[in-house]
Amino acid sequence: MRAEPTCPRCAGPLRAPSLWSSDWGCGVHGAVLPRQPSKRPGPDGLAAVLLDARVPVWTPWPLPLGWLVTGFATVGDERSGARAVAVAASGPGLLRGPADMVLIAEEPGIGLGAHYAGLDGGDPGEVCEGSPPHVKLDVSGPAATCGHSVPMWAVGARPDRAVYVGEAMGNWLWAVLWPAESGVLMLETRKLLDLREPGMDLDLPYGAHSPRLDE
Repeated sequence: MRAEPTCPRCAGPLRAPSLWSSDWGCGVHGAVLPRQPSKRPGPDGLAAVLLDARVPVWTPWPLPLGWLVTGFATVGDERSGARAVAVAASGPGLLRGPADMVLIAEEPGIGLGAHYAGLDGGDPGEVCEGSPPHVKLDVSGPAATCGHSVPMWAVGARPDRAVYVGEAMGNWLWAVLWPAESGVLMLETRKLLDLREPGMDLDLPYGAHSPRLDE
């Protein structure tokens, strides 16, 4: 049975559009765009995301040593296109056991990044408050010549994860990592590529589906 769309802000059930309303509705958050069931890692899952994406599809490149791409998630439907995209990667932790990273690009107000971060609300709010960024990432744009640096700030979150957020190409860029000590990987992750970029043909390594995408 195919899983049903859920709320991007709370993962709760949604009321589908009807004759009386064209919106998807959450009992807690009202009208929202639907968070679709996560897509399995692999070329087919990536192709489906790229077909609908209206925001960047970010991946670290090169991936940290031993890491694999482990799935995708989107928010939107056939009318809106994907207005938020999450890309998961997993690999060996710094101290013990496995670690996970989810990179989210989303339009303001969607709320998927805040949900994965364990924060209330749809957006991170004022994240910099005049302070210097904790990390800077080089990101590629829709063309290879459009790379630029994106400052990102650590934001308060649950103790089991590290969260960084910034703004890239008019959209929020979130990085959520489990466990919390994996946040130091952001100091080593210096470049993100937008997989929508024309001519992008990376040989992405894929692993088992990340359960983080379905939380």
